[in-house]
Amino acid sequence: MKRIYLLLLFLAFSSFAFAQKAAINNFIVKESLLKNSKLAIIAADSLDNPIEKINGLYTFTVSGFTQPVTFNDGVAILPLQLERSAFVYIKHQNESGTHSKLLYVYKKDGSLNPYTINSMWLIIFPALIIFLAFAFRKFIIAAVIILIIFIYFNHSNGLNLSTFFETIFDGLKGMF
Repeated sequence: MKRIYLLLLFLAFSSFAFAQKAAINNFIVKESLLKNSKLAIIAADSLDNPIEKINGLYTFTVSGFTQPVTFNDGVAILPLQLERSAFVYIKHQNESGTHSKLLYVYKKDGSLNPYTINSMWLIIFPALIIFLAFAFRKFIIAAVIILIIFIYFNHSNGLNLSTFFETIFDGLKGMF
């Protein structure tokens, strides 16, 4: 009888050793298959191949709001619906670091088309406009107008100043 209890105890301890949680180090964002104006997060490897073994509850920050997301077979649906085209900043932090993506989600005729934006474009575009303004003095007024339009477009589509700088800093950390 002692051997059976010892065997069951050993079996119980060994089952805990194999029950490890898989880390999400990369993800893909697409429209939900239900076409209900929601986004789906797909866990992926470094080559953007889906990882189907991801199951459970993971914490993501979506445009500044932290929320738990439930993964089933590597796919999770964000609970927020998008009313119109907007910038969406999705970030996940785990033991291996912070993984984030800035997306512009274009909504047309009820379908969502997410486009990933490299954070370096948020630095290069304004820097190029400022460089051209200093290089060509006649371009200063046009450069100021273009920068105001750039800031207004970003702000009106959900990319506020704190998210703008957070995206840039996360992108710079990822480069080094």
